[in-house]
Amino acid sequence: MADISHPPMEQLQDLEYCIDSNPPWVETIVLGFQNYIVMLGSSVMIPSILVPAMGGNDGDKARVIQTLLFVSGIKTLLQALFGTRLPAVVGGSFAYIIPIAYIINDSSLQRIPDSHDRFIHTMRAIQGALVVASSIQIILGYSQIWGLFSRFFSPLGMAPVVGLLGLGLYNRGFPLLGNCVEIGLPMLLLVIGLSQYLKHIRPFKDIPIFERFPVLISISIIWIYAVILTAAGAYRHKPTLTQLSCRTDKANLVSTAPWFKFPYPLQWGPPTFAAGPCFAMMAAVLVSMVESTAAYKAASRLAIATPPPAYVLSRGIGWQGIGVLLDGLFGTGTGSTVSVENVGLLGLTRVGSRRVVQISAGFMIFFSILGKFGAVFASIPFPIFAALYCLLFGIVGMLQFSPVVHRAFDVPPFLEPTHIDAYACSVAASVGLSFLQFTNMNSMRNLVITGLSLFLGISIPQFFDDYLPRNGLVRTNAGWFNALVNTIFASSATVGLIIAVFLDNTLEVEKSKKDRGMPWWVKFRTFRGDSRNEEFYTLPFNLNRYFPP
Repeated sequence: MADISHPPMEQLQDLEYCIDSNPPWVETIVLGFQNYIVMLGSSVMIPSILVPAMGGNDGDKARVIQTLLFVSGIKTLLQALFGTRLPAVVGGSFAYIIPIAYIINDSSLQRIPDSHDRFIHTMRAIQGALVVASSIQIILGYSQIWGLFSRFFSPLGMAPVVGLLGLGLYNRGFPLLGNCVEIGLPMLLLVIGLSQYLKHIRPFKDIPIFERFPVLISISIIWIYAVILTAAGAYRHKPTLTQLSCRTDKANLVSTAPWFKFPYPLQWGPPTFAAGPCFAMMAAVLVSMVESTAAYKAASRLAIATPPPAYVLSRGIGWQGIGVLLDGLFGTGTGSTVSVENVGLLGLTRVGSRRVVQISAGFMIFFSILGKFGAVFASIPFPIFAALYCLLFGIVGMLQFSPVVHRAFDVPPFLEPTHIDAYACSVAASVGLSFLQFTNMNSMRNLVITGLSLFLGISIPQFFDDYLPRNGLVRTNAGWFNALVNTIFASSATVGLIIAVFLDNTLEVEKSKKDRGMPWWVKFRTFRGDSRNEEFYTLPFNLNRYFPP
């Protein structure tokens, strides 16, 4: 048995740069640009779904993408400097789409005859709901209530929560790639080959370029290949779905994006407020909190840091609430969550440096202001991202998009939920399940909790999905209530958290402390519980003097 035992390890051992160690500057800048490219998928997809449904044109879509990227850069910098301080990119969230769909279908907005006026009024209604809903995260974060609630978490309770978000995508990663298999499949094979089989080959002596930059190299090669296929007329007489998925000139982003545009608060006009949309949006805020909490746990492990203590977790949630407030003020069209594809990139490149993510935030801001240049990168065909995410979701994945939306308004066929879930992300199935090493999986209690949480975390959202042809499972006269319930129970992570944490804290709690992994976990509950916490999570500029943990 000694020959096959693998003792639990608090930190991953095969990563080369941890949270507070940095690669050389040139390498750091290129890695930051790679992070920017990876987060473009969801940043382009969310406005591509919502803006046409709101009545906007291609110019409006390009402007919303610019705004979303600009605000994402600001939120990422704030989170890396003053929030959890983990190398986590904060971007747009699919969890908000159901409440936004409820707002879009409001009868008073649908009666507006002019499409552009309807877009403006809908955007302002979304902004108002985001501004009000952000108060939930701000209050729960800065009051330390979320940190107190996190004390009920254990390795056993968090493992299925984190893992569910990846497992929930197991049958939804390849279909989007399959929409353009001649582009997606070579991309998938190339990125696997470079990052896994050729990672030890160093054409340049000091830099393992295939291990560090597999995404940039693969996307560059396959994108050029896709441009050649488009220019040669390979898709001239193909069905609409194939053209939308494969062609490099169908997004209309480059032609409609301005050369220079500086997003600013209230650019769409003052927000409008109504009770129903605000309540519906609060459900999305709660879902994004759960998913982001799981993402922070995964990011800390991939950055060779300790699990964030309750104080740090609350601080991060509070700053995420500030991020949602910025979404509402600037008008990004959606709320915020941790971009889990970027968390997966930490493991793929074996670089968990905080500085890399800060540099990527600079790229987000820079290319959002210079619209034409940013639009070029935003025009990468979606199957290229899908192929990339097939690998990243093995490390990091999430079920943040709710499939209820596509019945609420017309979604382009290549963005149907069976395909789009590959872009929605949550925390790593593999990283999440790695927490089980600290528990006793020979305990029947632990097997029941883990199995039930995983099964129902997939099964219950699927049950809600099955009722889509009949306008959803919850069909009361209160549309905001329908959106609230559907948002919560369409999220595998949220369902998994409810089940796992409840069972873990009610079944034989005192007898099972060791089996649950609490002896390892308990020292990370407080900031002073482990001496490494100060190294990883202390605020910059000596701010801990004024905001002590």
